[in-house]
Parts: sequence; C-alpha cells; structure tokens
Amino acid sequence: MFAFLEGSLAHKSPSLLYMNVHGVGYELNITLQTYARIQHLDKCLLYTHLQIREDAWVLYGFADELERTTFRQLLAISGVGAATARIILSSLTTSELEQAVSSGDSKALERVKGIGAKTAQRIILELKGKLEKGLPSASSSAVSHNSTQDDALIALMNLGIAKPVAETAIRKLGDISGLPVEDIIKQALRVL
Repeated sequence: MFAFLEGSLAHKSPSLLYMNVHGVGYELNITLQTYARIQHLDKCLLYTHLQIREDAWVLYGFADELERTTFRQLLAISGVGAATARIILSSLTTSELEQAVSSGDSKALERVKGIGAKTAQRIILELKGKLEKGLPSASSSAVSHNSTQDDALIALMNLGIAKPVAETAIRKLGDISGLPVEDIIKQALRVL
C-alpha cells in the first residue's frame, strides 16, 4: 500500500520513529540497522512494509530496499513473524544474514533471541539462494533521550522483551559507557 515515506522525523528511538509527511504523522517500527543509518538525520526516506492484523495496522520502515526485501522473505517462512524478523534484522545485518544462510551457519541464527535450532535450519533452507546483495539507499535521524542505556532499554522493550529481562541483560554487559545504543542492544540481545 505504501512503497516509501519521505519526511521529517518528529521522534526517533532505536526501534520506533514518528515521521511527519506533509502534516500527517506516521509511526514506523524500525530495526537497529535502520536506526544506525538514520539517527543523525532530521529528514529521510524509508521504504515501508504494512502489516494488517485483526487488531492493528503496523507500519515498518527500512533504510534501504534490500533490508525491506529481506524482512519480507523472512515473513514468508513458517514460524517467523514480524517481531522475530525485526529482531533478526536488528541482530544481524543483511550481509551477515546472507553469509550465515549461504554457509549454513545455524549457530549464528541461534544466537538471535527467539530463534531455536529448528527455526534456524528452516531459515537457512528457505532462504538459501534467495538473498542477494542490494544497493544502499536513503536514511533518517533521531531526537535525544536521557541516555544510551535508556534508549537501549526502550528499544528492547519495543522488541517485545519484558522490562526486567531487558534490564538484566543490559546489566550483564558491564561497562557500556561510550558504546553506541545499537551496539548495546545487539550485545543485550546476544546475552538473552
């Protein structure tokens, strides 16, 4: 329904943003990879995927066409929903995912929260030969928050992780001062 949206960013967090497109505010769920590319921008273009559910219409935004295509390919796999696909693309770049699939590295996929051995094997089986490298595209940016640790906690909660579990994962990381928020989130996802 929406191929892409281009506008100014009214609010940014590592997992969610609000985009003002000619006076209409769109809420977009994003991955850490997209956030890393848009966090310093005030305006951007994001490729979109609209998921229509019984209880909500959910819009996902991606910094490039390749990430959106990969997201859609993940959704086509039985047992992989939008939340899982977003966590996969937040934990692994599209090139890391492509490398894991092409080399049959199920352990790389199993390190992603919520992915077990069977799901990892299914992803490898169904995506083998389907993932391809694409061209990088447009980006977008962020609004400041209290701290990178707070941003990481909010992003983990938006990814569906309970607040106490997310806080424990961040605490396990030890000294995270100076780390970008996307690195904190990736490391926290790995210790879950």
